[in-house]
Amino acid sequence: MTLIKSISGIRGTIGGKVGDNLTPVDAVKFASAYGTFLKNNIQKEKLKVVIGRDARISGPMIHNLVVNTLVGLGIDVIDLGLSTTPTVEVAVPLEEADGGIILTASHNPKQWNALKLLNAKGEFLSGADGAKILEIAEAEAFNFSDVDSLGEVTANDAYMDIHIDEVLELPLVDAEAVAKRKFKVVVDGVNSSGGIIIPKLLEQMGVECVKLYCEPNGHFPHNPEPLKEHLGDICKLVVEEKADFGIVVDPDVDRLAFISNDGEMFGEEYTLVACADYVLSKTPGNTVSNMSSSRALRDITQKHGGSYQASAVGEVNVVEMMKSTNAIIGGEGNGGIIYPELHYGRDSLVGVALFLTHLANLDMTVAELRASYPQYFMSKNKIELTPQIDVDAILAAMTEKYKSENISTIDGVKIDFASEWVHLRKSNTEPIIRIYTEAPTQEAADALAFRIIDEIKLIVGI
Repeated sequence: MTLIKSISGIRGTIGGKVGDNLTPVDAVKFASAYGTFLKNNIQKEKLKVVIGRDARISGPMIHNLVVNTLVGLGIDVIDLGLSTTPTVEVAVPLEEADGGIILTASHNPKQWNALKLLNAKGEFLSGADGAKILEIAEAEAFNFSDVDSLGEVTANDAYMDIHIDEVLELPLVDAEAVAKRKFKVVVDGVNSSGGIIIPKLLEQMGVECVKLYCEPNGHFPHNPEPLKEHLGDICKLVVEEKADFGIVVDPDVDRLAFISNDGEMFGEEYTLVACADYVLSKTPGNTVSNMSSSRALRDITQKHGGSYQASAVGEVNVVEMMKSTNAIIGGEGNGGIIYPELHYGRDSLVGVALFLTHLANLDMTVAELRASYPQYFMSKNKIELTPQIDVDAILAAMTEKYKSENISTIDGVKIDFASEWVHLRKSNTEPIIRIYTEAPTQEAADALAFRIIDEIKLIVGI
């Protein structure tokens, strides 16, 4: 398995050969490069970095390596221990730190881990800064501190509670209104840190919580990507418990999916749609999502009199466009909610709190709420890459084939037809080509996807 280096961080599988996987040597190398980058760019006598990790099995090992590498560079560490990606993002500015690292491979299976790198605002590094870190890593241009100048580690396990407090203090979050509705919710925490923080948030909002896979032991009971095919257990339990809905998060709690009261998927694309509907009804404005996300957000934004823009895929690209368009809310169609009122990062806690408040203000079930939104259906497919497959040649061929259609090449190739679209792009996080389609029916979305996959197979000769 290759070690993947991208704007999403340094990601790989545990074990194997140095340079091919996320081995201890690679973890030290990239932590050294990040620390060196900070030292080169911030003129301070003592730098400070916040570190947290999800509950995956390799977490403690990678965590110890990264923390002690920064100490060796003379950088002080605020160690949050078991945490979430949005919690670390919130902690960096509150601690007035110079950066942050989250040790998580997000939705990837348990054999994966990664270093996600943050700047002093608690936001993901730009592509340009990421490129500089990769250069430092390749050159191994590290200069470690002498014994009298080593960094110090300060443990702080309060930040999950602080994060919850920050969410509950948001003006559009109304815990009292939620508590009056006496909601009952099932939570699938995929045996990671979401199993701690989401039930705690629900408890403080007066919601009865039924826990499923909420032991943070890193043994994921199913594929941790919150897609329909992985979520049979919670869909069944929501109906059995007669719950109002279900909540599913990924291991680092930056992706959020809901299960409707009837046990059907609310649709991870519609997490952002529902939250945006509520936020825009109170504070009208603009929205942004990436170009692999549903047209439904565009429709809802226009309904509230705002303007919608689509960015390249990748949280850093969404955030950049949100800032340039003064977007009130944005995110990614994979269940990532970015609400700048708290911070510029995908945050499942913000999503849960906004969704609950929205629901508390409505006299309808979650299934009825979903039915009230514009109906689009997506098909998400992928083609595994081998070294022989030339992705650029595939994308060029598809661009030429569909040149008479509305095409964007900002990020891979997106082809907009009148009532449906397809987006082809090389993944930042896995050795695959992603093929996303959307249409007014599931059958049409699937048919478009299969047609495009067949066309790609013809191009590559498989």
